[in-house]
Amino acid sequence: MRGFIIGFLVFAAFAIPARRYFVCELRHHCGDQPPIQTTARPMTLSLKDGDKSILQGYEQFGFAPNAVQPDLSANNKDFLGKVAEYLKANPDKRITITGRYLESEKAAKSGIFENLGIARAAAVVQLLTQLGVEEKRFTIDHEMAKGATMGEPVSFSLYLPKPDDYDRPVYSFKDNTFSDANFAFGSDEFKPGEQCVLYADSVKTFLDANPVMMLTITGHTDSIGHEKANLNLGLRRAKNAVAYFRELGVKANIAADTKGEEQPIVPNSIGGKDNPEGRQKNRRVNFRITEKPTQ
Repeated sequence: MRGFIIGFLVFAAFAIPARRYFVCELRHHCGDQPPIQTTARPMTLSLKDGDKSILQGYEQFGFAPNAVQPDLSANNKDFLGKVAEYLKANPDKRITITGRYLESEKAAKSGIFENLGIARAAAVVQLLTQLGVEEKRFTIDHEMAKGATMGEPVSFSLYLPKPDDYDRPVYSFKDNTFSDANFAFGSDEFKPGEQCVLYADSVKTFLDANPVMMLTITGHTDSIGHEKANLNLGLRRAKNAVAYFRELGVKANIAADTKGEEQPIVPNSIGGKDNPEGRQKNRRVNFRITEKPTQ
């Protein structure tokens, strides 16, 4: 009997730590730590020029929830390298990078940009500029993904600039755009959101340190209403944004301008039907930092 008890105790002394190692260290089921799940990203990322695919079969970019910077794989880096090579070999081409975010990420911190989709696209632009592509060759678009998951956080599309093309926002520090989320519908009262406040503070710091620079604020509207009224609304919004910067203590030159409904980003209607999401993008205020004109 004594031999049995001793044998059992020896077995328990070995089995309990071994089981704990298996459950805790290998399976990650101990305490509050959730199991680690590794999901392969779909190999559906492509670079398109209209309907033509230049690159295809690459791994989609991955972003942690609420994160701005992508979690780059070796495949992602290879894709970015080939995009940069193509742009250098085709200097007439421009590229639009569209960043996406989930509805659950609407309140995520996005720095000086209005939403996480813009911030994610801007992060990818920065990676490509580090590979030698000029910043002026990029434009940025954004959208909220439908559903609880996101299959394509970032997409890439080539285009050739045309004189009568839609306006293409850049979304950079010196050329940034905010939607009418900072204005009530039809109102010219400027109520900047958290990201816009952060951007305005950064612009003030920059202008204070660079007296040769100036700021131009341009108001844009959708196509609802009369053209003349929209020009006036855009200008009133721009002037009220100027007043906000003055209240911040900005001493630099600030100009107010308006384009009204003249420069939409996307169609206000599609196939004769109203396009509310497009109109919301068209109602915007642009902030552009440039050198003061010489006398």
